[in-house]
Amino acid sequence: MPNVIPSTHPLVAHKLTRLRDVNTEPKKFRELIREIATLLAYEATADLLLIPKPVQTPLMQTEGMELKEKIGLVPILRAGLGMVEGIWNLMPSAEVWHIGLYRDERTLKPVEYYNKLPVEPTVSVCLVLDPMLATGGSAVATIDVLKRWGVAKIKFVGILGAPEGIALMEQHHPEVPIHLAAIDQRLNERGYILPGLGDAGDRQFGTG
Repeated sequence: MPNVIPSTHPLVAHKLTRLRDVNTEPKKFRELIREIATLLAYEATADLLLIPKPVQTPLMQTEGMELKEKIGLVPILRAGLGMVEGIWNLMPSAEVWHIGLYRDERTLKPVEYYNKLPVEPTVSVCLVLDPMLATGGSAVATIDVLKRWGVAKIKFVGILGAPEGIALMEQHHPEVPIHLAAIDQRLNERGYILPGLGDAGDRQFGTG
């Protein structure tokens, strides 16, 4: 799985353990989602292209660098919303575009219900954000949309991934890097990741 990059950062492992804990309340759960997303985005953006930029320090002019590529954050509604703020703090100029998908509980297939992307792409790199790469259907469908939109570079940033979801992503979008906090064991019969952390949307928004 050359395009799957689970984090080895000690802070990610520490925070993920607290995130999994059934006793973690929604407020703290949201904080942990935000913090882990920030750490993962730091790793996922290590290969962004730079261009030289002169800068005047208090003492002299020197050569600096700035990002060449325009970044778009694409949270998959609703659970992906919790990952935006932390990454936005790193890249405040990033655009945020929402794609709404829900998983049909009978078929486990994604159903698109919201998409307000403009006709032409306004960014060159998109980070698709979703805490859980479970069946993989929503991630695959979102990347399908972004490719049709014309985005040149796409990365998936999630917290937990199941082998089933990773396999579907590699089948449909083998060139898309998958950045995760951890790869878990498997899916259960309802399509939930095991050992997982439950429903990431419900736990963030206190609706579970």
